Amino acid sequence: MPLTFRAATSPLRAGRIALGIGLVVTTLWAAAATYVLVFHDTVLARFVERQVAMRAAYEARILDLQASLDRAATQRVADIDGVESRLSALTDRQAGLERRQAAIADLVGDGVPDPSRTGALPDAGPLDRELRPGDGGPGRRSARDAGIRLAWLERTLDRFTEAQTRSLGRIAARAGRGAERLRNLVARTGLEPHRLERPAAGLGGPLVPVSGDPFALALAQAQRARGDEQRLRRIAADLPLRRPILGAFSLSSAFGTRLDPFTRGLALHTGLDLKAEFGEPARATASGHVTAAEPAGGYGNMVEIDHGHGVVTRYAHLARLAVTPGQWVRAGDVVGRVGSTGRSTGSHLHYETRIDGEPVDPQRFLRAGADLDAWQFNAP
Repeated sequence: MPLTFRAATSPLRAGRIALGIGLVVTTLWAAAATYVLVFHDTVLARFVERQVAMRAAYEARILDLQASLDRAATQRVADIDGVESRLSALTDRQAGLERRQAAIADLVGDGVPDPSRTGALPDAGPLDRELRPGDGGPGRRSARDAGIRLAWLERTLDRFTEAQTRSLGRIAARAGRGAERLRNLVARTGLEPHRLERPAAGLGGPLVPVSGDPFALALAQAQRARGDEQRLRRIAADLPLRRPILGAFSLSSAFGTRLDPFTRGLALHTGLDLKAEFGEPARATASGHVTAAEPAGGYGNMVEIDHGHGVVTRYAHLARLAVTPGQWVRAGDVVGRVGSTGRSTGSHLHYETRIDGEPVDPQRFLRAGADLDAWQFNAP
């Protein structure tokens, strides 16, 4: 009986186990299905969210790259504009310096600038293509290289500007010293310099003040100093500062009180007696108009020349006259030949200098002329 019972219960137990497994599987499947049904929207939402985030990140990166490209392009344009602007300013500045250099050359009367004084202007014009930053093609430079080159050009032009100003200062100082020396030379002749420096006729016009530019002020000062010197040089050229005899001569009688060679009494000698060979040329000591060329009593054959500014010279005891009244003569022109006409004891030239009709010592003028020649010879 017991054996029969076990055999009858085994299929039942197996069925129960199978049923239990089926229930478990069914429960798991139901749970999974329930989970899928319940959390489907959440999972999908997270998936979509991740996709959106990835797309947004990608688009943001693309935007950053585009912005970088835009900034690079903008910087390149700015670099090109900056270089072109600086180069244009340098070109204008160079043109201005060239005009200034021409003004300096005109001031000193030399058409070629002196490179030992001011140096040579850098040529910025041909650098136009070279200095523009580009893509590395032939003849192009990077913005950094262009900036370095432009900075060098700017410093060079700065130095050239300073050199020009210093050059003007030297010109003004040299002209000022020359004008002062000429005034002193004129004063030594007995003439008052201010009477010789009257403004020239035919001048005028509106008053236009000089600008405050340092170079313009320096140029105006140099022009004024140079003008003073040139005016005084013209005045000196009109004064009888040269020797009336270029050949050999000796001073046989000076200006002033002396024993008269005929009366042996004291008398005023109104000029210089220059002993020279008979027929030696007597020359005008400055340019002027001949006011007399004729026998004149004790002077014998005498030539008188009016040099302006109240200055007159006389050449007496001439053997022969070489000019006529009203004739214009230049310094060094022959006015006659040394002789012994009139009140004379031998062959010589009586030479006089008069200021406003009064005789003065010609040695004043001759010494001033010798000093002027020595100064001009030694001038740089």
